[in-house]
Amino acid sequence: MKTSAERLAVLGCAGLVAASVAGCGSVTDAVKGDGDKAITMGTTSVTNALDPAGAYDAGSWLLLRNTFQSLLSYPAASSAPGPDAAQSCEFTAGEATQYRCTLKSGLKFSNGHALTAADVVFSIQRTLKINDQSGPAGLLSSVKSVEAKGDTEVVFHLGQPDATLPAKLAGPAGAIVDQEVFPADKLLGNDKLVGSGPYKIDSIEPMAGGTGGPGKVVLSPNDKYTGDAKLRNKKFTLRYFDKPADLKASLDKGEVDLADNSLEPNTAAQILSDQQGGKTDLRVVEGDSSDTRYLVFNTKDPVGGNVAVRQAAAQLVDRKALARDVFARTVQPLYSMVPAGVSGHNTAFFDRYGDQDVTKAKAILTAAKVQTPVKITLTWSRSRAEGAESETLKKQLEAGGLFQVTVQHEPDWDAFKKGWAEGKYQMYTIGWFADYPDPDNYVAPLVVEGGAYHHGWDDPQISQKLVPDTLKQADRAAATTAYGQIQGIVATNAPLIPLFQNKSFFASRSNITGVESTVDTTGFFRFWEIGRVGK
Repeated sequence: MKTSAERLAVLGCAGLVAASVAGCGSVTDAVKGDGDKAITMGTTSVTNALDPAGAYDAGSWLLLRNTFQSLLSYPAASSAPGPDAAQSCEFTAGEATQYRCTLKSGLKFSNGHALTAADVVFSIQRTLKINDQSGPAGLLSSVKSVEAKGDTEVVFHLGQPDATLPAKLAGPAGAIVDQEVFPADKLLGNDKLVGSGPYKIDSIEPMAGGTGGPGKVVLSPNDKYTGDAKLRNKKFTLRYFDKPADLKASLDKGEVDLADNSLEPNTAAQILSDQQGGKTDLRVVEGDSSDTRYLVFNTKDPVGGNVAVRQAAAQLVDRKALARDVFARTVQPLYSMVPAGVSGHNTAFFDRYGDQDVTKAKAILTAAKVQTPVKITLTWSRSRAEGAESETLKKQLEAGGLFQVTVQHEPDWDAFKKGWAEGKYQMYTIGWFADYPDPDNYVAPLVVEGGAYHHGWDDPQISQKLVPDTLKQADRAAATTAYGQIQGIVATNAPLIPLFQNKSFFASRSNITGVESTVDTTGFFRFWEIGRVGK
């Protein structure tokens, strides 16, 4: 994730633009003013499972980062993880194959149970054992075994070098769960979760419509938390909305105090314009983002499995038009797997395909003896531009009569994830929020052995040679050349086509504080930094 800001995350203590929140006070501290009133945040990043072993999307991680601890975490504005539940961590074997952490003393879960090294071991082993198809087990695949030495020491033994393990452990994939509460072989219900982070979950209301996912989650300070976070509110509520328009309506009514980067692009742009003209009491904070979006092919499908079809599609996509006409310039065109601002970024897709060119696309299909128009279905579920994104892609692909695209909408997010995992779709649009600020997280999870979105494509040169070599490089800058090679291979084969990376537009009411500091490079939205002044 993230050397270009990825998700809402906050800088350290008030007045500081620092790389750490250490020493910022305790969980009981809060700003003066209207601090007793709950801060309510809205998002359209809906989710289903909140158990860390089954949660691997923006909506769940937004919540888990604030309710669970990991061994490590990302200090504000930092590209390197620092201590969270751990006092210290380090690699203790050559080529990054053994990793040792020492826990802080006195750690407790919100239910009062002690948090020990045994809980850390249980958490990692549990995620790997459950191996939920929608969960983050793949991030921990390098872990061969993990052992506790006493109550405070944990040792990871890796099956292969993995210089990115500290970064992976610093997110919800490394969330520490209570072994006395969580079952070892199945997911725990959302209403039973217990963590050790700055907040505890007081209540969860289901999403309207019976999807099974949360619609409203009410949090309060975890009085057993002994970490460095300084809470600037005494209650925080997270509301999940099905549509950007519903979120905007709640923001206008005052039912929501702030919105993450979920508003429809033209709406965010209009609020910003009105703010500049003094026409609204809403404010918009604009920043960079390394959230990315891709057009994905099912390469096991007879149509999507034809590389000429994918290359022709890559030749027809007009990213500039998408950014300008559909997303009101709230996104920027992306021509590589790795976004701008992250080490390893290049322009591999532009270098190979350039701008939209119908003549070149036709030549690709003709040379491969592909009959036109190519009939293919494009499926989508969630988009800040709603159906306009897919309809625009349909028009672009149908330029020159080379494709005949049927657009299909799957509004149920959980059903959509299940559909791509089971290979039901030919072509689909999907966003990616990276897990850690390293080019590896835009490559290995998306490309190797079919990737998280189950496109079914794999290249041995990437999966067996280039990626393993990069993971031996503790100096991540030394891996840049290999990542350039990887992206060149992906551009040639186009199992997925990068479309754009987001810019961040976070809207809030004028009396909400801390939002100005929240757009940094970590992708970590720290609820505790958001406060309120006045009524």
